[in-house]
Amino acid sequence: MPLVSALNISKTYGQFSALSDVSFEIEQGITGLLGANGAGKTTMLGMIIGLHAPTSGTLEVLGHNPWTAGPAVRERLGYAPEHHTLPPDMPAVEFVRHVAELHGLPKDEAATRASDALWLVDLGEERFRSMGTMSTGQRQRVKLAQAIAHDPNLILLDEPTDGLDPVQRDAMLDLIRHVSSEIGINVILSSHLLDEVEKICDSVVIIGNGVTLAAGKLDELRNTDSTGVVLELDANDEQVEWVLTYLRAHGLQAAANRRRITVEGTDETVFDITRDACVTGDIGIVRLGPRSLSLEDVFLEQLG
Repeated sequence: MPLVSALNISKTYGQFSALSDVSFEIEQGITGLLGANGAGKTTMLGMIIGLHAPTSGTLEVLGHNPWTAGPAVRERLGYAPEHHTLPPDMPAVEFVRHVAELHGLPKDEAATRASDALWLVDLGEERFRSMGTMSTGQRQRVKLAQAIAHDPNLILLDEPTDGLDPVQRDAMLDLIRHVSSEIGINVILSSHLLDEVEKICDSVVIIGNGVTLAAGKLDELRNTDSTGVVLELDANDEQVEWVLTYLRAHGLQAAANRRRITVEGTDETVFDITRDACVTGDIGIVRLGPRSLSLEDVFLEQLG
């Protein structure tokens, strides 16, 4: 059974349509919910949690309708919202303990889990600090700790790297990967940043213009409609231009970005012709292999 199954979901607020036709299934692992700001990602997360009902369509989370069986779903979910507004005078450990109790843990167990979760996110030494004195990076870690303290099946992280510098971003992504691979908690990571989704996610759901643009395993999506080869040369500009001329003279479409040449085509001879161009011109090859689309390629292609 998929963790989350959405079929023809729409959500309107008065005359405004946040989502019009969204369908996808989310399996085990880390799934990126990807889209530009305002694409409806947070709206979708809210429906998964059961905070509001879809206007139309069918949504199941962990085998339940989250709108009609909200408590049963939420006790098995963790959620870290995008905003950083946390009670400024409350110590981090008390906040995480309180959220764990809301998920149904007894007080003593909640206290133990809160401390363990904060140690896990590298805030063990800071767990008694008031959250108002913490940096943005530390507050992001507190939000992750409260999402995992009750040992949920699935956590939803809304822009978990917002406000972080590159070093802090990488550290947060490493933490999320650890939570998934080592602790075994499934993750939905909502983001508008292609590189962080591509870095740690197994699958992706791309939302744009209120509809599902693409959904599935990341490796499969990157190989969709991927044709031709990529050639990287050990060459100067004149040699790169010579290879382009050779390829085009043999009926192939080719384009260069510095010393990287992309050659289009589905025929088996594309590889042979590209190799022969380098042999004929006595030009060094750094890499020659099948072309694989990046997540950015997939995203831009789906947006048209």
